[in-house]
Amino acid sequence: MAEVKKNNSEEKIWGAVGYLWILSLVALAARKDNEYVRFHASQGALLALLSVVFMFIPVLGWLANILVAVLAIVGIIKSLQGEKWELPIVGSLAQNFGNWIIKTIKL
Repeated sequence: MAEVKKNNSEEKIWGAVGYLWILSLVALAARKDNEYVRFHASQGALLALLSVVFMFIPVLGWLANILVAVLAIVGIIKSLQGEKWELPIVGSLAQNFGNWIIKTIKL
C-alpha cells in the first residue's frame, strides 16, 4: 500500500513536477533535501530515461512509451494526493538512480 503523509501543497506540486520528464532534474536540483519531492522526482527521472530509450525501439518501444506516460500521469495524481506511490517493477531502482543523478551532475 502506498504511504500517505501530510505534505504541504508546495511539496505536492514539486512532486508532481518531478514526473514531467526533463523537469524532474529541476525538481531534484531545487528540492534535493526534501525526501518527498526527491522520491517523486527520482521516479520521474527514471521514467524520462526509459522514455528516451524506448523512443529508439520501433513499435514495441513506442507502445512502451504509452505505458511510461500512463505511469507518469498516475505518479502526478498520487503526488498531488500526498502519496508515496512506488512505480511497479522499476520503483526500487528509482531512488538509486536519483541519488546517482545528484552525485554525478552535482546538483
